[in-house]
Amino acid sequence: MLALITVAAALGALWLYQAQKSRIRRNGRRLPKPPNTLPLLGNGLHFLQTRHSLFQWFTDCEHRFGLATFEISVPTLPPGVVINDARNLEFVLKRDDAFTKGDFFRRRSWDLFGNGIINADGDLWKVQRKAGLRFFSPANLKSLVDVVLPLHLAETKSYLIQQAKGSKLVDLQHVFLDFTTRLMGKLAYDMDMEASSPFSEAFDFASGAIGERFQNPLWKLTNFFFGARLRSAVAEVKRFGRSIVETAVRKRAETNTDGGKTGQGHSTSDDPLSGSLINFLIDGIGDHEIVADAALNYLSAGRDTTAQSLTWTFYLLMRHPSIGRNIRNELNTLFPGLRTLVLSSNNFPQPSALPYTMAVFNESLRLYPPVPFEIKQCELATTLPDGTFLPRSSVVVWCTWAMNRSKITWGPDADCFRPERWLEEEVVGDSEDRHERGSSKQKRWKSITKTAFEYPVFHGGPRSCLGRKMAELLGVFVVASLIWEFDFAEGKGPGYGDERKSKNSLTLPMEGGLPCYVTSRRQVP
Repeated sequence: MLALITVAAALGALWLYQAQKSRIRRNGRRLPKPPNTLPLLGNGLHFLQTRHSLFQWFTDCEHRFGLATFEISVPTLPPGVVINDARNLEFVLKRDDAFTKGDFFRRRSWDLFGNGIINADGDLWKVQRKAGLRFFSPANLKSLVDVVLPLHLAETKSYLIQQAKGSKLVDLQHVFLDFTTRLMGKLAYDMDMEASSPFSEAFDFASGAIGERFQNPLWKLTNFFFGARLRSAVAEVKRFGRSIVETAVRKRAETNTDGGKTGQGHSTSDDPLSGSLINFLIDGIGDHEIVADAALNYLSAGRDTTAQSLTWTFYLLMRHPSIGRNIRNELNTLFPGLRTLVLSSNNFPQPSALPYTMAVFNESLRLYPPVPFEIKQCELATTLPDGTFLPRSSVVVWCTWAMNRSKITWGPDADCFRPERWLEEEVVGDSEDRHERGSSKQKRWKSITKTAFEYPVFHGGPRSCLGRKMAELLGVFVVASLIWEFDFAEGKGPGYGDERKSKNSLTLPMEGGLPCYVTSRRQVP
């Protein structure tokens, strides 16, 4: 069998070598390639490394080439380039008709994501996007802050208090994943979900296995001989997707029988938000199999990326305890004499109301972007703003992980966790009154914004992240609430003190979880 695989790989690589003579040029010349690019194999060996090592390779390439576009060559990957310049990225993201997910991406992710919005293009993408836009409305975000979020966060706090009493080791990553799973389950689908359910475990495994396909040039052979567990996990995920749709359809029918309203995202429970996303999807898409794919795509985007963002944020806060104290100082300044922190749309209308805490969350996302690697495929020949000509079917790659560590964009301390880079001092008060009376100046922090192309964590252009505002609300709300009430300390064990790494996935889960000890900062009876 090994001989068969070796021969198939050699023949396939030779065919690709002949078939993929690159026509990529810049001003009529070939583009530079990374050091140690090999004949035939190109840069393929780098893609066989662990994801963390691959991200470091992209970062090293960015440090070498700066903002210049360079060419990469990987067996089974169409001719392609890596871009680091925000101008080029803006060009790509704003031309959704010219740069699509493409067959390269869809073939590898189809088993898990099917016709969902992550894979979809054209009209199928538009109808799912429209449902998401309706769901992430300002009214729903207000209800999230005032009704849904406090309820589920209270459950999380209660669990942490109990663990703190017994000085028990807590996996904070699992805590956040359970929190976002329950939140998204109720919010979007009116269902009770848990991170420890068979679906969650199956999805986590499938996401890792699908992610490996983008690094493994022999993924089809690997799937054929060793893909039984992945096929089983995908079957469980699909089964759960169908149950989401079946449950929603049944509740709509029951409500209609009782004389209530259905359709147009109408909720079937007392919660103003519950289940509205699944209802919007059913309203817009007739095929329930596609609805199931869409529901699973939104669930993944809503729960995984947010939970992982919170995990990396608290990891950084544990490594930099002074930053946590700064967050508490901000809360004390805004809410003097506060004992119990209660955030609502009245005192927390948007994340910028807590500029320092928002800066902490932004800085964490910069260093640990939930989707660290992106790829698009050219539907037609085109030329980038820097003069790089891309033939049809070539691919454009950008590594958000590396772009967010660019010393050109972020300064010489780009590798450091420094929330202050997102802030500037603002003078407040009546300037005329200060001049006449000689009163002292008052200063406060003001948030600095970056374009979606300088800071591509939330994508940009027509496919910009629909859930950005919700993610920022959740991030700042949870960070402020938990840092106010608890102290967190890393659990000592294997690898303690070393840099934590991500495991294989389509997103950025932390390998080994985030074990820590929790101490309550208030007296609990």
